[in-house]
Amino acid sequence: MTAHADHAGHGGHDHHDDDGAAHGTLKSYVTGFVLAAILTAIPFWLVMGRVFDSSRTTALIILAFAAVQIVVHIIYFLHMDAKSESGWNMLALIFTLVLVVITLSGSIWIMYHLNSNMMPMSIHDMRNMP
Repeated sequence: MTAHADHAGHGGHDHHDDDGAAHGTLKSYVTGFVLAAILTAIPFWLVMGRVFDSSRTTALIILAFAAVQIVVHIIYFLHMDAKSESGWNMLALIFTLVLVVITLSGSIWIMYHLNSNMMPMSIHDMRNMP
């Protein structure tokens, strides 16, 4: 059975299943791609150009750009909003955000304390070891 014959019983090639999910257009995908590229290029420039003296300021601004980029991906690529699929997408989004916050805060905490926890022992510390 050919592909054309499969679609013949469903109204031809112009029929699209409408399951209530949003479908992106080429324009929305291009817009999402351009926004994602800009939201990646700006933090890259901030780090490479050493725009801010404080690394904490740079890190906070990069985290803000990352949060905005997550929203761009959700809207333009995943087509999620509060109305789609009876709110299940919103529940999945909240769960994902909780996991992202746990992962980011845990990673930042570990990296912040890594320097003091991984310093090599001095000769004085080695002598006093039990």
